[in-house]
Amino acid sequence: MVTFRNNNNRRNNFRRNDRNFKNNVIDKNKFGTNFSNNDNFQRKTPGRNNHNAAKLHEKYNNLAREALSSGDKILSENYFQHADHFKRILNDQENIKKMKLNNVNDATEKKMEESEDSEKNNKSLVEKNTA
Repeated sequence: MVTFRNNNNRRNNFRRNDRNFKNNVIDKNKFGTNFSNNDNFQRKTPGRNNHNAAKLHEKYNNLAREALSSGDKILSENYFQHADHFKRILNDQENIKKMKLNNVNDATEKKMEESEDSEKNNKSLVEKNTA
């Protein structure tokens, strides 16, 4: 006969799943009245999928193709919608990168123009002083 002396430990390990169920006490320093500017407030749960948007887009496209090949049109449409969501996130990220790159390029061009103007002003001042 098999004895299950550590049955409670197994059940607790299964339930825990990297979450803090025992932490039921609200820490006033962690959860203040102002949620908007609180750096300690963590919205991400540890069990959340932390893949990047490109991987998730590819994953849901593959799942949708598999569901479609097995004949489940509803599930495949669901997966295609998920893939479309992550495609939109990728497009937004690319647009933000382009905007930042344009801002950096504009700033460097402006600095170069200012340095060229200052060099011209210095040359003209030197010419006036020598004349």
